[in-house]
Amino acid sequence: MTESASDIILTTESLIKVYPGSDQPAVAGLGLKVNRASIFGLLGPNGAGKTTTISILCTLLQPTSGSATVLGYDVVQQANAVRREIGLVPQDIALYASLTARENLRYFSRVLGVSKNLIEDRVIECLEMVGLLDCADRRISTYSGGMKRRANLAVGILHQPALLFLDEPTVGIDAQSRNLILERLVELNRAGMTLIYTTHYMEEAQQICDEIAIMDAGRVIACGAPEKLVADSAGCENLEDLFLESTGKQLRD
Repeated sequence: MTESASDIILTTESLIKVYPGSDQPAVAGLGLKVNRASIFGLLGPNGAGKTTTISILCTLLQPTSGSATVLGYDVVQQANAVRREIGLVPQDIALYASLTARENLRYFSRVLGVSKNLIEDRVIECLEMVGLLDCADRRISTYSGGMKRRANLAVGILHQPALLFLDEPTVGIDAQSRNLILERLVELNRAGMTLIYTTHYMEEAQQICDEIAIMDAGRVIACGAPEKLVADSAGCENLEDLFLESTGKQLRD
């Protein structure tokens, strides 16, 4: 069965990004297709090009050459249309520490264009979804690391994006917060949201991703369903084994 255009939510073709002063591309001819309503894992060691790729797809960076589309919109020529359709949960905590969680979500609701008559309902729904409604009126500065990560996720889904980018959303947090975030991501996906997920935790990717791409040196070196990639490899018992076999064990500091 061939994929129709309506099945694909994101594509890149021969995508290249070379930073000024560098003699090596950060992204080197990247070609990707992401199916609608899937969880797609973008994996790779430090310096592989993941963050650059996401920055291009989120319209934060322009590619040197090549093309990328999100829901049929070109990320360069139709950047505003792309921004209306996507959400981003960055690796850094993108919240105002002196404001409460409720105040943060109210503010970002306006930034993200949530209808005024829906803001209060969406703030409550998103805080409840990430288990923060009972402490919604505490300042972010008093939150634990796991609570901040959950609030970061709540902001990213306020406007109910069709496509949500998540850049290491569970890094450095407690097991309970990590488990809750993964459960909620699966729920969002089952409700129809497409997720692009980056992580260094291979067990997470194997647990929730329908398909993964392993990047290194700006290129995709393996792509497919995690279980199939592991099964087709020689001597790999899980995705972490496959990842190390594909990218090597040399340190990437």
